Amino acid sequence: QVQLVESGGGSVQAGGSLTLSCAAASGRISSADAMGWFRQAPGKEREFVAAINWAGVTYYRDAVTGRSTISRDNAKSTTDLQMNNLKLDDAAVYYCAATRVGSMRATPSRSPEAWRYWGQGTQVTVSS
Repeated sequence: QVQLVESGGGSVQAGGSLTLSCAAASGRISSADAMGWFRQAPGKEREFVAAINWAGVTYYRDAVTGRSTISRDNAKSTTDLQMNNLKLDDAAVYYCAATRVGSMRATPSRSPEAWRYWGQGTQVTVSS
């Protein structure tokens, strides 16, 4: 069982930046596992934000492309999401996730249902 713990959420003005961090507090993230970030705003479904496989290939939703960077430290089983030029629509609870994708270069699913392990979430608030 993998337990994920997020940190780094908070309040920021529109146009500002935040870096979210996630670590596997227990269990092990293997070369067959992808790590990623999802978010959920009030009244909305949980949605894919970014993901990275063991090989370091990254995937982003269109709305954050060019403004966000996901990274991963395989030795430490951690992942970070750096978000720049934050917009009001970026406000949400952000969840770290991990799931088995089968190989180090496999493309992870963007569907939350396909992800097995989840953190508790960290709040990101964006004000005008």
